[in-house]
Amino acid sequence: MKWSRWQRVSVALMCASVLSLHLQAAVGTAVPLWPAGAPGALGSEDKDKPTLTPYLPEAGLASGAAIVICPGGGYGGLAEHEGKDYAEWLNQHGVSAFVLKYRLGSGGYRHPRMLEDAARAVRHVRAHAQSFGVDPGRIGIMGSSAGGHLASTLLTHFDAGNPSATDEVDRVSSRPDLGILCYPVVTMGAFTHQGSKNNLLGKDPSADLVWLLSNELQVTPKTPPTFLWHTVEDTAVPIENSLQFVAALRKAGVPFDFHVYEKGRHGLGLADKAPYQNTHPWAKDCLFWLKQRGFLKN
Repeated sequence: MKWSRWQRVSVALMCASVLSLHLQAAVGTAVPLWPAGAPGALGSEDKDKPTLTPYLPEAGLASGAAIVICPGGGYGGLAEHEGKDYAEWLNQHGVSAFVLKYRLGSGGYRHPRMLEDAARAVRHVRAHAQSFGVDPGRIGIMGSSAGGHLASTLLTHFDAGNPSATDEVDRVSSRPDLGILCYPVVTMGAFTHQGSKNNLLGKDPSADLVWLLSNELQVTPKTPPTFLWHTVEDTAVPIENSLQFVAALRKAGVPFDFHVYEKGRHGLGLADKAPYQNTHPWAKDCLFWLKQRGFLKN
């Protein structure tokens, strides 16, 4: 059957409309990272099901870049102001955002489950990049506090994927194209946040495990470019966490942008609520850096 030009245009418009409705329905709705169950799941409760919640910018504003967000919470909880708030703020500037609900120590989980969730999140966005309208080569990861540790773990423990995997998501790389670390836990050593360490590794981890998850010791020239910020007044997660990671980035020749602010408590986030017009200066500094990295449209 030969279709007229009008029929072809009508079908194309209908398909575009269906896709638009599908994406709109998906925005703000959590989707399971492993529909058949996560590896190492301890049960089938909500705490056992890592999810990813997409937040997409207006079509005309979208830059084509995306960032997976790991909220903080000491590996014992998830702080909404370091998840949903960041996503809405990034959307305002054209960046697609995906908030990760990863498994927690308070739910009985230990490493490597959190890393598996973060890696799967980046793979999921990359594998479905076309559906989300994002560039598979412009997908970053962002985290605050313990979420910053998870983000820095993926920045230093990524892999290229398994080309022969039956799951299409597992075939793609988990390497983020850049990282954003906000007052992050980085080390499991002397300057760690003890609660995060206990929840991630247990109370008596081996020396090898402490070394492996001290991410300042795992930086290589392949570590992605990273933006970091910290405050001198942070008494919960010492600034040495960021200082050590920056020193490692510099030694490895990895591009970075690092900002230290004198004032500010731990867990500050954007220091603002929607519509995010009076954010902490780090947010503006981060946007400037994202523009330099090609993650913003203008």
